[in-house]
Amino acid sequence: MKIREFGVEIWMNEFENDCEYNLAETCVDSLTIAQLIEISGKNDTVMADLAAMKMTYGAIDGSDRLRAAICGLYQGQARENVIVTHGTIGANALIYQALVSRGDHVISVLPTYQQHYSIPESIGAQVGILPLREANGFLPDLDELAAMVRPDTRLVAINNPNNPTGALMDRDMLMGVVEIARGCGAYLLCDEVYRGTDQDGDGSTVSVADLYEKGISTAGMSKAFSLAGLRLGWIAGPVEVIKAVSIHRDYNTISVGVVDDYFATMALEAGDKILARSRAITRANLGILDAWMSGEPSMSYVKPKSATVALLKYNFDMPSQEFCRKLLQETGVMLTPGSAMDMEGYVRIGYANDGAVIAAGLEKLSGFLAGLRAQL
Repeated sequence: MKIREFGVEIWMNEFENDCEYNLAETCVDSLTIAQLIEISGKNDTVMADLAAMKMTYGAIDGSDRLRAAICGLYQGQARENVIVTHGTIGANALIYQALVSRGDHVISVLPTYQQHYSIPESIGAQVGILPLREANGFLPDLDELAAMVRPDTRLVAINNPNNPTGALMDRDMLMGVVEIARGCGAYLLCDEVYRGTDQDGDGSTVSVADLYEKGISTAGMSKAFSLAGLRLGWIAGPVEVIKAVSIHRDYNTISVGVVDDYFATMALEAGDKILARSRAITRANLGILDAWMSGEPSMSYVKPKSATVALLKYNFDMPSQEFCRKLLQETGVMLTPGSAMDMEGYVRIGYANDGAVIAAGLEKLSGFLAGLRAQL
């Protein structure tokens, strides 16, 4: 099976360990194990639990306690509707492996995480791209989506909150997408890895798994829960989808580690506290970014309504990869080029890490942009 190189991951792998100001990071400021234990209030029991833990494969689908904690993130999901995976990236890959075959018709939005169009393309599916346009706030045009679906459309893939734009579909818009998918009997896959980081309200928009009988939600511990090191995600969806996924999962995952299962359960059971921390960080740091954007003449953006990232448009005649390489070399600031997401002319910034690093990196970016303007 041939597949395109994963643009974002190649970029991150090459540069993220060597930059001084990482403004490409997409996870909310990562927790240490000590911080997780403190937040959970388990200081007195963790070491005994770990010392007694036998290093077996553990529960294949995820422990009952973990899956029950995951169900708590949804309105209508039970344990049989949930399976644990190797990160959200593993969850998405398993959905395509289990549900999509050569010749199937799949629709994906763009921009989004590259998995959602490159994997079905590699399988041999016919992939239609629904562009998310700046003029629409990077939200889908439902009339355009309705015109794209066919009687044989197998799956529609969306991403809410959106990576890399931070755009957010509300319940009404999601129901519009649901009705379009229902009209042709398609599965609706929503990558919800950034769910819990909305800028307003309680931080969590309704999940697709709770809106549609063929709705599938994927998520994980990496972004809003600040625990990317666990490499733990999940799928929530119809029982028949979970069963189909299980067949493929037996060939490539078997189970997640029992230690990962343990810490993920601990985090989800203290989820309200962790998500409150994440919202405080993302809301404060977006304020830093927004204030900077308001005074920066060389860049524009659609202000994110959720997630940890924003897509910045620059007004220089320069390929985005050249822009980002030059920026990194001259200032130590790392951004992600839009070309890595098939969005040339833009760069992606992550704003959910340490606020002081964000502010210092933006100051360096201002100097870089002023230098480019002086050359015009």
